[in-house]
Amino acid sequence: MSLKEQMEDAVEERSGFFIGADSDNVSEEEDHHQLVLQKANALASQNCLKEAIDWFSLALRYGPVRPEQLSTFVDCILRNFKKKAAGQDALSGQSRNAGASSGDDRPVFDCPNCRSFLGEPVTISCGHSYCKRCLQQRLLSKCKLCSETVTGEEKVNVILCGLFDKWFPDELKRSKTLSEVNELCVRKCYHEAVTLATDVIRCDSETTAVARLSRAEAYSALKQYRLALEDTEFCLQSSCSAEAMFRKAMVLHEMGQDEESLQFFLHCLAVDEDFPSAKRQVEKILCDLLSPADENVKVGLRETTQNTSPHLRSKTLVSDAQAQPQSPVQRQHQHQVRAASAHHLPDNQEKRWESLERPGLSRAHSLRMHGSCCTEEGLKRVCSAPQLGDQEKGSLLKRKLSVSDTEPCLVDRGSSKYKKQGVAKSSKHQTAKAKTGRNVSKDLVDHNDFECSLCMRLFYEPVTTPCGHTFCKNCLERCLDHTPQCPLCKESLKQYLACRKYMVTTILDKLIKQYLSQEYAERTKTHLEETRELSDLTKNVPIFVCTMAYPTVPCPLHVFEPRYRLMIRRCMETGTRQFGMCINDPQKGFVDYGCMLIIRSVHFLPDGRSVVDTIGGKRFRVLSRGMKDGYSTADIEHLEDIRVEDSDELRRLQELHDAVYEQARVWFQNLKIRFHNQILQHFGPMPEREADIQATPNGPACCWWLLAVLPIDPRYQLSVLSMTSLKERLVKIQHILTYLQSIPNN
Repeated sequence: MSLKEQMEDAVEERSGFFIGADSDNVSEEEDHHQLVLQKANALASQNCLKEAIDWFSLALRYGPVRPEQLSTFVDCILRNFKKKAAGQDALSGQSRNAGASSGDDRPVFDCPNCRSFLGEPVTISCGHSYCKRCLQQRLLSKCKLCSETVTGEEKVNVILCGLFDKWFPDELKRSKTLSEVNELCVRKCYHEAVTLATDVIRCDSETTAVARLSRAEAYSALKQYRLALEDTEFCLQSSCSAEAMFRKAMVLHEMGQDEESLQFFLHCLAVDEDFPSAKRQVEKILCDLLSPADENVKVGLRETTQNTSPHLRSKTLVSDAQAQPQSPVQRQHQHQVRAASAHHLPDNQEKRWESLERPGLSRAHSLRMHGSCCTEEGLKRVCSAPQLGDQEKGSLLKRKLSVSDTEPCLVDRGSSKYKKQGVAKSSKHQTAKAKTGRNVSKDLVDHNDFECSLCMRLFYEPVTTPCGHTFCKNCLERCLDHTPQCPLCKESLKQYLACRKYMVTTILDKLIKQYLSQEYAERTKTHLEETRELSDLTKNVPIFVCTMAYPTVPCPLHVFEPRYRLMIRRCMETGTRQFGMCINDPQKGFVDYGCMLIIRSVHFLPDGRSVVDTIGGKRFRVLSRGMKDGYSTADIEHLEDIRVEDSDELRRLQELHDAVYEQARVWFQNLKIRFHNQILQHFGPMPEREADIQATPNGPACCWWLLAVLPIDPRYQLSVLSMTSLKERLVKIQHILTYLQSIPNN
């Protein structure tokens, strides 16, 4: 059974139960409302637009629906809208191609969203940079280059802003002026915003489009809609940008032309489906149109979502409604509802369900008594037709859909200026701009402008914090090991630290490689040499001075000290994933013998601490000691058991091993349940008996497991760890077990 059928059965069954319940039972009503809403979302996700409209309308009759709950419905409408528009002037296709070109071939100083000069650059968490204006006005919800979610809370990149001020002072000044226009709009100083935007348009031709869009917003707020539309139309002539369509849609919406505004909001989303403000507006419009108060405009909604040329006369609406009083879809739905409820409900409740499914009949009759006075264009024009019940609307829906499937699909009667010729013109303009780009004079490039303020060297893997400051990735991580604050401005970086997304600032990395290629090569060479030095597992091996560790035995660690945070991170970055573990020695710092630990996983906590899951590897002996960046290091040599070659001696060794293993098994089984469970929790079960006791350089795993769980002094454990004779190790363990078994088990 399909999802659609399952949802229908569930709703019908639930509907019968709901109607038989007490009308005062609010929880049952809310439950039914949610069930209807789930059905509507399921139909929308399956692209069943006509059915989804009916079920969302039904959900709004049962209770309120928040605009954000229509997100799936908007996606369904958008898919249908794109499908209708795909065969025409390739508007959406060209827009997608334009968006796709914002990769490596995009001019490095252009904003990936608005395609204009980056201006006051803001670097987001993924490392890509956008102009301040695009983020201020919430023109994108996801990064155009990698689809990372955009918060818009980041500040201007200090390093890049300083570079642009030095390299492109005039263009940066214009960008700041445009930001001032937007800030004036935010403060509702619309007259001042219009004046400032007009000055920018008069003085600079390159930023005309962006300035006009900002001015259109101010004009719209001042209710000067004609001037606002002129600005948006000008921008649509030069390019079919999502923002231009959004601004025009907003003007039309303010004018009360909901149908036309919905068309342009959908065009905006067809060009940029991640345009957050446009999607929110579509959700609000749909919520208003589907609400019971405006039930009759569902007809216009269906036209708008299915047909991109919805301007049909109201006479046609009336004649269509009279031609077919009831649609087959409506009749079949009502028949299914009656059949499902007849098994559970008396006749009077069945009638209640029928009236619940068709609330538009009685309401429409009431509206007919009062007539209609709506005569405006767009969706309001639909109100001038006689009020239609659900049956008439169902038939009208079928007729309109059949017409829209055969009608030619136009962009919009008011947008012919930016059809094929306009798009082609825009495409050529953008291509020419992409080829020219912006050149930086070599005299203006100074390597001092690209130095990390922490290590005083050329940036290597530059990372920008939300506060706008840039550091080498390694330098920043080391600072955050000590305190979750920006090293320069001391702003809290706790949330940034918790995410641990230290992404390289791409534009800065490109500029260094392009303009400072020789210095970058030397910096890379130095970094690789330092990394190679850290990768040696016999020289300057990092030593964690903490507890005893043994081969094959798990050793979980809680790392919180800054020096060990750095050590663990370096082990991961170099790829060795290993470090040495030794216990403390008051005179030497740490003892002469230890065990290498292999990192299996690292779980970072939000405050920078980490839980490191390790397991014991090779044993070693310390040759010399050292220190690096606060943690201990050592030159070491690895230890291996001396192999027994004589067959008789090997047989006796095997017998000793078997005896010790059996003695250990008995001891472990006879432990109190509390101690038994603690050992299982921390060290796992006792290893199985091995067929070849000399298969590994460290001998049988059971010896190390026993050494870890036996309650003996660490110094005694250390003496056993340092042994290279399996026989001596087994004898030591046997003595310990014999002693423990001689103690009464209290």
